[in-house]
Amino acid sequence: MNEFELVAEKREDVGKGASRRLRHAGKLPGIVYGTDKEPTMITLDHNAVMHSLDNEAFYSHILTLKTGKASEKVVLKDLQRHPYKRLLMHIDLLRVNENEALTMRVPIHFINEEKAVGVKQGGGVVSHVMTEIDVVCLPKDLPEYIQVDMLEVEMDQTVHLSDLVLPEGVQLYSRLHGGEDSLPVAAIHAPKASAVDDAEDAAAAEAAEESAEGEEAPKDSEG
Repeated sequence: MNEFELVAEKREDVGKGASRRLRHAGKLPGIVYGTDKEPTMITLDHNAVMHSLDNEAFYSHILTLKTGKASEKVVLKDLQRHPYKRLLMHIDLLRVNENEALTMRVPIHFINEEKAVGVKQGGGVVSHVMTEIDVVCLPKDLPEYIQVDMLEVEMDQTVHLSDLVLPEGVQLYSRLHGGEDSLPVAAIHAPKASAVDDAEDAAAAEAAEESAEGEEAPKDSEG
């Protein structure tokens, strides 16, 4: 299992101007809150956080936040990015209580897609309707991802939320809040016309048009 550690410093200077100065200095402004404690304004090393974000598990994992000599468990709750630069603007971290359930968005990992009945025998293609879902669980039960096995899925068959096999202690947020279990997660359908077929159809249409124009040419010359 992956282990992630973030090293932070408390900050007193707040506001847009202060945050801008921090970012120019290679720092990432942020906040940590939750578990009935006062929110704490912090700064982290921008590049260190950016490097951690390259690992998918970082988004759905219990993180260790060290601030001075203090250490606490947190999860990533929000991340603001620059609209077009590879730059982080602000990070929100939520403290976790091992005895309190938390809601987290975790990725879906699809396996055996190429071996699926609908693909191998039917020639279909897999389409992903969802790539992540919200789950509710205690911190100790938080999964890095939810696995969906496509092996037995046939042509024109859909995998729904109700078909997901969840780890022990993990529940779907939507199920707890009146959501629809029938929502699709993935499906296998016949492939759409390929680019090659489209090109052949276009070429045939162009040839037919040229042929028609050629047949009309003698009529024009008779005039």
